[in-house]
Amino acid sequence: MSKLKLIIQREFIAKVRNKSFIMMTFLSPILMIGMGFLVVFLMKKNDEKIKDIVYVDNSGMFSKEDFKDTKTIHYEDYTALGAEETKKKVEDGNYYGALIIPKQDSLELLAKSIEFYSKDSPGMSLMEALENKIEQKIRNSKLTNFGMDLDKIEASKINTDIKMFNFSGEESSKLINGLKIGLGSIAGYLLMMFVIIYGNSVMRSVIEEKTSRIIEVIVSSVKPFQLMMGKIIGNASAGLLQFFIWGILLLIITTIASAVFGVDIVEMQAARVPSEQVEAAKQAIEPDKMQVLIQEILRLPILKMFILFIFYFLGGFMLYSSLFAAVGAAVDNETDTQQFMLPIMMPLMLGIYVGFATVMNDPHGSIAVLFSYIPFTSPIVMLMRVPFGVAWYELAISMAILLATFIFMVWLAAKIYRVGILMYGKKPTYKDLYKWLKYKG
Repeated sequence: MSKLKLIIQREFIAKVRNKSFIMMTFLSPILMIGMGFLVVFLMKKNDEKIKDIVYVDNSGMFSKEDFKDTKTIHYEDYTALGAEETKKKVEDGNYYGALIIPKQDSLELLAKSIEFYSKDSPGMSLMEALENKIEQKIRNSKLTNFGMDLDKIEASKINTDIKMFNFSGEESSKLINGLKIGLGSIAGYLLMMFVIIYGNSVMRSVIEEKTSRIIEVIVSSVKPFQLMMGKIIGNASAGLLQFFIWGILLLIITTIASAVFGVDIVEMQAARVPSEQVEAAKQAIEPDKMQVLIQEILRLPILKMFILFIFYFLGGFMLYSSLFAAVGAAVDNETDTQQFMLPIMMPLMLGIYVGFATVMNDPHGSIAVLFSYIPFTSPIVMLMRVPFGVAWYELAISMAILLATFIFMVWLAAKIYRVGILMYGKKPTYKDLYKWLKYKG
C-alpha cells in the first residue's frame, strides 16, 4: 500500500509541476472568457451591419407597412422597376438581396412561387424573418376571404403559462427546465473532455516510461498492477485539482467582468441564438425577474450534482484510464495506438449522442435509463439526468454497476499491462492482446 501511495504522489507531483499543466490551468479560463467576449463582440458587429433588401411585389398584396425596417434590415420597394431590372441592379450593386413576389391566381400558388436572389447564401434567421412576414400576410388574406374579422382574431390570442408540479408539491417551470438541460449538458460534455484529455495523458506517460526503459527499473520493485493504479489515481487527482481551479477562476473572472466592464452574461450564453430569440430571452429575464432566476438556480440539487459529478468523474475516468494505460503498455509509440482508440472512444461519443438525443427530451424514458446503467455510458448519461431528479435506487444501481465494471476492467487491463509493458519491437494486434489476457500468473 505504501508503494501505491508513493506512485500516486509521484504521478500527481510530476503532473502539477509540469509547465504546460500550470499554464493551461490559469490560461484556460481566461481563454474561455476571452472567446466568449469575442463571440459577443462579433455578434454585435454582425447585428450592426445593415442589410439592404429590395422587393418587387407584382401581386399587389403587400405594402410598406408589411416590410417595416428593423435594426439589421432595410427594405426598399422596387416594384416599379420590374423583376428582371431589379435582379440586375442588385447583382451589380451593393444590395444584399432581392425578394420577388409574383402575381398568382391563388394564395396557395403565391406562397410557393416567391423567390429570393442574393450574391451570397442568406442566413437562416433572415430567411425565417422573411417567411414569417409573408406567411402572416397570406394567412390574414385567407382569413379575410373567409369573412373573418382580423381584429377579433388578434384580440382572441392569449398566452398560457402552465405551472408544473410533481406529486410532492415541488413546483417547476420552463426556466428551471432550461437550466437543468444546460447544467446536464455542460456536466456531460466536461466529463467526456476530461476523460479524453487525462486518459491520453496516462497513455502517453506509460509510453514514455516504456520507450525510455525506465519501466524496467520500476517494475523490479513494484507490481505492474500497482504501477498502473498509481498512474490512474495520480492523474485523476491532478484533473480534479485543475477542474476546481478552473471553476473558481471562471467565477472570479466572470464576476469581475460583469461588474467592471458591464459584460452581459446572457448575451454570452445566447451568442449562437438568432437575434430575434435573443431579444425574447432578454425580455424574459428583466432585472426585476433576476431574483426569481437566482431562486430557481438555488432550488436545483447543486450539492447532489456536485457530489455525483465527482463520483462519476472518478469512476468514468478510472474506468477508461485503465484501458488507456493498457493500450499505452501494449505499443511502443503513439502512432500504433490509433488502431485501439476507436473501441475506447465509441462509448464516450455514444453517451454524448444519447444524452442530447434522448435525455434532453425524455430524461426518464427507457433509453435514457438503460444507458445510465451501462457503465461505459453511465458517467455521461446519468450526469445529464441528475438535474431532472433521479430515484435513489436508479443511482444506486448505476453506481454499483460502474464500480464493479471498473474493478473488473482494471483487473483485465492489468493482465495486458503486465505483459505489454516489457514487450518491444512488435506492433501488437487484437489477437496478441487476447493471448496476453489468457496468460496465468
